Amino acid sequence: MPMILVDGQEIAVKEGENILEACLNAGLDLPYFCWHPSMGSIGSCRQCALVQYQNEEDTKGRIVMGCMTPVVEGARFSLKAENATEFREAVVESLMLNHPHDCPVCAEGGECHLQDMTVMVGHRDRRYTGKKNTYRNQYLGPLIHHEMNRCIACYRCERYYRDYAGGKDLGAQASHDHVYFGRHEEGILESEFSGNLVEVCPTGVFTDKPFLKQYSRKWDLQSGPSICQGCAVGCNIAPGERYGKVKRVHNRYHDEVNGYFICDRGRFGSGYLNSDLRLDYAGIKKPDGSFFAVHQQQALETAAGWVAGKKVAAIGSPRASLEANYMLRELVGKKNFVPGYSDSEAELIGSILSILQSTTAINPSIKKMESADAILVLGEDVTNTAPRVALALRQSVRNKAFELAEQMGLPSWQDAAVRNLAQDQLSPMIIVSAVDTRLDDVASQCVSLAPDQIASFGHAVAAALKGGKSDNPEADATAKILKSAKNPLIISGSSMGNQGIINSAAAVAEALNTPETMLSFCIPECNSMGLALLTQNDACSLADLVNKAPKLDALIILENDLYRRGDRAEIDQLLASGIKVITLDMYENSTLDQSDLVLPAASYAESQGTLVSSEGRAQRFYPVHSPAVERMPSWQWILQLAGAVGHKKLSALEHLDQVITACAQSNKDLKGLIDVAPLNSFRNLGSKIPRQTHRYSGRTAMNSGVSVHEPQQPKDLESPLSFSMEGLNRGQPSSLTPFVWSPGWNSNQSLQKFQSEVDGPLKGGSSGVRLIKSSQSGAVVSSEVGEVTLKQHQWQLVPMQQIHGSDELSAHTDEMAELAGHGFIAIGEKVAEKLSVSPGDGLLVRQGDLECALEVRLLSRVAKNCIGFSVGYAETQGLIAGSLVSLEVDTNWQRSSPEMIASDKAAFEQVITEGGAHNV
Repeated sequence: MPMILVDGQEIAVKEGENILEACLNAGLDLPYFCWHPSMGSIGSCRQCALVQYQNEEDTKGRIVMGCMTPVVEGARFSLKAENATEFREAVVESLMLNHPHDCPVCAEGGECHLQDMTVMVGHRDRRYTGKKNTYRNQYLGPLIHHEMNRCIACYRCERYYRDYAGGKDLGAQASHDHVYFGRHEEGILESEFSGNLVEVCPTGVFTDKPFLKQYSRKWDLQSGPSICQGCAVGCNIAPGERYGKVKRVHNRYHDEVNGYFICDRGRFGSGYLNSDLRLDYAGIKKPDGSFFAVHQQQALETAAGWVAGKKVAAIGSPRASLEANYMLRELVGKKNFVPGYSDSEAELIGSILSILQSTTAINPSIKKMESADAILVLGEDVTNTAPRVALALRQSVRNKAFELAEQMGLPSWQDAAVRNLAQDQLSPMIIVSAVDTRLDDVASQCVSLAPDQIASFGHAVAAALKGGKSDNPEADATAKILKSAKNPLIISGSSMGNQGIINSAAAVAEALNTPETMLSFCIPECNSMGLALLTQNDACSLADLVNKAPKLDALIILENDLYRRGDRAEIDQLLASGIKVITLDMYENSTLDQSDLVLPAASYAESQGTLVSSEGRAQRFYPVHSPAVERMPSWQWILQLAGAVGHKKLSALEHLDQVITACAQSNKDLKGLIDVAPLNSFRNLGSKIPRQTHRYSGRTAMNSGVSVHEPQQPKDLESPLSFSMEGLNRGQPSSLTPFVWSPGWNSNQSLQKFQSEVDGPLKGGSSGVRLIKSSQSGAVVSSEVGEVTLKQHQWQLVPMQQIHGSDELSAHTDEMAELAGHGFIAIGEKVAEKLSVSPGDGLLVRQGDLECALEVRLLSRVAKNCIGFSVGYAETQGLIAGSLVSLEVDTNWQRSSPEMIASDKAAFEQVITEGGAHNV
């Protein structure tokens, strides 16, 4: 490793890095604004200035920018040289000329990188007395608040939004002293990753709008290490709580999974946790169909009376923890436990697990995916089914640029130079789907095929890779691209509901048969893979349960709205079969309404458990605050019920660590569970890890409006974390890091103090354990492909997952519901012309006896004889992927009123006030 000298201190540095990275890795505080570890260097802010000396005799040196200066053996630098410190202070002073100095009312105050850097360089006095530039702020949607007057023109927002996330509708306007960062006109930001602007922006220009409605300072938030529940990717998050409400969610860095960024569903989709529709008390149904509230003990006694010595079955949930599913399965027996997916989905996820356990291909992490130099996507709109994976794919297509830069001798961190060199050259990505996808803009080729034809295309590619001949030139060309790649990546998933597509993806990966071939599958929910591992080849189907329901006495349903899983008539038959239905859930839903006893389950922010991501990574989430009122984690409800009925095995368990151990011992595929995170006995220098910052205020006065008596702090008896500010948040395993803070670094940029190196793993190691180990024997899949026969005036339904709207829980968040809109039917231009409809019109969709009136959306591309429908919406409930439907114009349809943006609404209200509504 090269050695450099910084202020007389000898430092070992990595070959190829820049001086700013070298200083940060060495623990030195060198200020910066525009540089970001994921976006490289552009040298626009000039804040990371230091002096470089030519040799030992050079005492004057010259000022250089740390982020733009590569390390070389024997180089000599000074951070403390007087001209360097004066330069850095002058830079901050110039940046502050037009700043409003509104820290007390700014949402970024107390965790502001600009504040930190201003203090770090020693700038204290305002000498400028002239007029400051002021700007008109924009309405950017329900998620992001815009305050342009705080901007320091570091260009981070544009570089992230346009260059990294692929957004098109935000950028720099004007120039010099009048540069403006926003949209060309007001409106909702289109990118699914816009929320990361909140953390990317070093000032308060872009802030968390939902958080502003219930604001608390960073130091007053109680935080906990958690895992996103929005999809199966398993992003690490850090929710922050105050007054018993989850105020916001921040990204929690994991080098192998989400890195520095999460999607908007993960960041803003937890508003449902604070909803009035949350259940606080257990309820027993009265004869009139309403519920009367009861306390925990009475609810448990009632449940025990219905379960003890009776024939009982249970339905698990892919959104509940592994521990809760395991406990429920043990309570009723393996043969009486239904995993909780639909039967078709259970088959698809089971086949994906089987493939991953035998394939010769690599099951990649998200970080590994970014190294792909050729990508084939079969059937998935990845942005809507696994958003963080889609963001990684946007980085992987840039590998062509890095390859060219390496040939030219350009460091990869020289962002502007690398992009300028590559221009529009991207690594190949072929997307084969039935409808357009959000990644089409970076794809080298998009092929529109019906679901069964996608499967045929995949098998044709596999045949071509094996040397066979195909009558499909596009498949042959795709095979040639994949074969010439060093790190090919094949992505598919279960969203199309088509087994043939999954099989064809595995066939392509096996046909490639190279050491660096990667195969990844997108699956729907946060614990879909964990449930598959728990019940592999050993579970009852939902259809079988419906058939044997008349012979049962009781049914226990775990965190699952069955009406989202199966046919409504089938679910009605099950729930109306005369059995006692006990439901554990956190939210009111259709299944809960049909239950006889309801037990209020704690949310992920109030409970602890393990989730297994789509790559098979088991990760632990911890409560951010104690459960409110009489809520209880699902695993504890089941444990207490087991004790009440005298279950021999479960009655011996008392704490979650014991449940985890029992679960790990029950299944060879789950034996790694014990190593996922430290046990409850872990202590950091003798103390539990605090969830509260050392500046946490108002702890004893917070509830004085209820009672002047000071309550005792809640005790966490199940984890190594405490609901306290006492203890040390440093040096523990990364799975137990609730927040990041370091002296002098109050913003999230303090993360670099917790990393072993810039953009590297955390000092506490990468959290989680990979549970899926492939035998490398090779996945054996069927090459059979279904075939759909269409009659005249029929179309095949294709499911379209939506990042905002398709998820069961986040859809109950107000901001997500606003972005989701209504359920829709998506058609191509030719079908629209044939039916004489345009976007916003209504169509009647007929599937057998079911008729749905849906809003029309237009697709830029769609497979022949296919139409799309939004999945997970109330309006489309009952529509089945792959089924054949007819369409008819809805003559009674009323178009939705156009939504006003904030500025228009304000203008409208002003005109009304002035009595001039006729002029609007």
